[in-house]
Amino acid sequence: MTSSPAAQPSLTVLHWHVHGSWSTAFVQGAHRYLLPTLPEGGPWGGGRPAAWTWPDVAVERSPQQLAEAADEIDVVVLQRPEEIDLVERWTGRRPGIDLPAVFVEHNTPRGDAPATRHPLAERDDIPVVHVTHFNALMWDCGRAPVRVVEHGVLDPGHRYTGELDRAAVVVNEPVRRHRVTGTDLLPGFADTVGLDVFGIGSERLPEAVDHPGVRVVGDLPQARMHAELARRRLYLHPIRWTSLGLALIEAMMLGMPVVGLATAEAAVSVPDDAGVVATDPALLHDAIATYRADHDLARAHGARGREIALERWSVTRFLQDWDEVLADVAGSTPSRTPVGSTAAAPGVAVPS
Repeated sequence: MTSSPAAQPSLTVLHWHVHGSWSTAFVQGAHRYLLPTLPEGGPWGGGRPAAWTWPDVAVERSPQQLAEAADEIDVVVLQRPEEIDLVERWTGRRPGIDLPAVFVEHNTPRGDAPATRHPLAERDDIPVVHVTHFNALMWDCGRAPVRVVEHGVLDPGHRYTGELDRAAVVVNEPVRRHRVTGTDLLPGFADTVGLDVFGIGSERLPEAVDHPGVRVVGDLPQARMHAELARRRLYLHPIRWTSLGLALIEAMMLGMPVVGLATAEAAVSVPDDAGVVATDPALLHDAIATYRADHDLARAHGARGREIALERWSVTRFLQDWDEVLADVAGSTPSRTPVGSTAAAPGVAVPS
């Protein structure tokens, strides 16, 4: 049985604001969250974000302040390998050795994906927490203990109207990432329905896509983006190879029907009565045409998708799972069998 957040002790947690939507859910917990800050900001000292509203328990701390309060830190939640050395430099404590630590892996592996070794694969003192079961399956985490805590997403409300006969697409850096994000597929989809593209770096999209049906909306504040997404008839997920996009989950919570590639975790996240995912683009084009022609069906599938999203990706469940992880790590190093690893866990026999 999963314990409630209130049953867990309050901890002091050090972590960087790396992934905005993920961190926004993470800091809703019952702990105290320390966020490194530097005068120049940047990737290692950005502190609290400007685009999200966070609770007061998330506080900024300079490296000097972290050093002064190093003994108060109960656990560090790492998200980039470089943070391991940075924590030791700033606090004098070594993650996984004299400071309990856990590493959150947000991404799918790159390169030769089934054979890609995780940067922490040679360590058994820092568990790796994946955000999807697909990622845990694909990464080779070696000796590292592995857990999965699926995303938690703040409910934006059931706001779907579908009044605009267009599809919404949310993709970050569509030019730089191109085939990863399915940017090359957008002209084909735009032959079937007009596309409104949102996201970081989407203003560069005309460099890669020249189609009259593709319109760039840009990187909007989250609340405004949600309102605009909900006006579109459907949500299109053209992404080939990333973790399950939080924007897809948010679209489902908004009550939008989803049409997308059946790749990575998306393949098992959108049931038939909530949308259509497939690897055959022709099936996706047919689904788009169906939702355009039948607004009632679009509403019904969107409403079902919202039910599924609220159950599977609720912040309450997310925080309960993370309370368990943090309690395990802060209290003792968990011993678990790595998922999809080529190395045996200590004490576990494997067939020859």
